[in-house]
Amino acid sequence: MEPGAVPRGGPELISPIWQPSPNFTARRDGLVPSLVVIHYTAMESAGAALERLCDPEAEVSAHYLIGGDGQLWQMVEESQRAWHAGAGEWAGLSDINSRSIGIELDNRGTHPFAEPQMTVLEELLAGIMERWSIGPEGVIGHSCMAPGRKCDPGPKFDWARLARQGLALGPPCAAGETFHDLARAAGFTAEVSDADLLEAVRLRFRPWGHGALCEADLDALRGPAPGGLGA
Repeated sequence: MEPGAVPRGGPELISPIWQPSPNFTARRDGLVPSLVVIHYTAMESAGAALERLCDPEAEVSAHYLIGGDGQLWQMVEESQRAWHAGAGEWAGLSDINSRSIGIELDNRGTHPFAEPQMTVLEELLAGIMERWSIGPEGVIGHSCMAPGRKCDPGPKFDWARLARQGLALGPPCAAGETFHDLARAAGFTAEVSDADLLEAVRLRFRPWGHGALCEADLDALRGPAPGGLGA
C-alpha cells in the first residue's frame, strides 16, 4: 500500500470511513509529514463538519475527523496536503500544511472531549506516528502554530493524557531564562503579541492559568526538575 493511502488493516485496529474531499493538493517541495496538528471543529455536529470539510467552496479539509462517539472518517490521503492549518509557524518552520497531518475532533471547545473520541484519537495517532516516524514532539495543537489566530483544541483538551502514552510531549524542559526564550525553545516561534504567545503556551501546557504572566508560566515551560514530578 502506498504510504499515506487510506489505512485498511494498517497499524490501527480501527478502520475509517473514506469520505473523499476535493480540497487537497500535493505536498510542496517533496515534504513528508513530520507533524500532526490537532483541531476541534467548533460546529454543532460531526455531520456538519464533514460536509464543510468536503465542500469545494469552503476550501478547507483535514485528513481525519473523529466524532464524539468515536466514529472515524478519512477525507484526504496522508501522502497529500490537506488544507487545515493555514498561516502559522512551528519551530521555525512554515507551510505547516505540507509538513503535517490534520485531525479534526467533533467538539465546540466548550466541553470535555468524549472518551470514545479520545480512545480512537490515541489509536489513530499511534498509527500515524509509526508510519511517518513522528515523535511525540511532532504532535501539536492548532493554537501552537497559529497563536492569536486559533485556540483549538482548546483548554478542555487533555494533553497530559496523550503525554502519558508518549503521544505528545509533556512540559518541554526548555533552556532559557525569559518567557520568550523558553517559549521559542519549546517551538512557539510565530511572531505574535506577548498576550497571544502567553495564551498559546497556556492552552498547551497550563490551560487553567489566567491573568498576567507569572512564574508558574515559566515553570510550565521549564518542565519538572530532574528527578522530580511536574505539578
